[in-house]
Amino acid sequence: MSASAETETKSSSWTVDKAHTSVEFAVKHMMFTTVRGRFAAFDINVVFDEANSERSSVEARIETASIDTREPNRDAHLRSADFFDAEQYPNLVFKSRRIERASNGRHRIIGDLTVRGVTKEITLDTEFLGTGKNPWGAPVAAFSAEAKIDRKEFGLVWNAALETGGVLVGDDVKIQLEVELTQQKA
Repeated sequence: MSASAETETKSSSWTVDKAHTSVEFAVKHMMFTTVRGRFAAFDINVVFDEANSERSSVEARIETASIDTREPNRDAHLRSADFFDAEQYPNLVFKSRRIERASNGRHRIIGDLTVRGVTKEITLDTEFLGTGKNPWGAPVAAFSAEAKIDRKEFGLVWNAALETGGVLVGDDVKIQLEVELTQQKA
């Protein structure tokens, strides 16, 4: 076998099945309760290298105006310049730099997250959940991923002091993704 045949890899493109994917977050409110929300509009594209998952890549684009915390006034505030400034910064963007194998189907996807024009490296702790075929015969794959970021590092600094001490909005934001991907035909 030639050296080029040995290093040849089979990669394929996958796109998100939006009906079976969720992009969610959680943040502390008043220091002790948790507010959860989601983004309704997003695209996720993956190039998967079957022979070497570390050579795979992920790119995601999330529309900031699609934020939904089940409270219209809070959502409007989150879209404002106090937080995401959705008019000026319509998207959150994630681009992987590298993927590291952890254990038992788990990987660490290290990449750049851009929020409000600020780009920082984050790590998505990812679990491969399995593959199958959808009712139309297309290959599908599922993943679960989590990360924690400090919102202030991305310019999301608005807050309000509480009379009892502490602040209204916590700094740490937990990101949770449940992703179903469909393989694209070559």
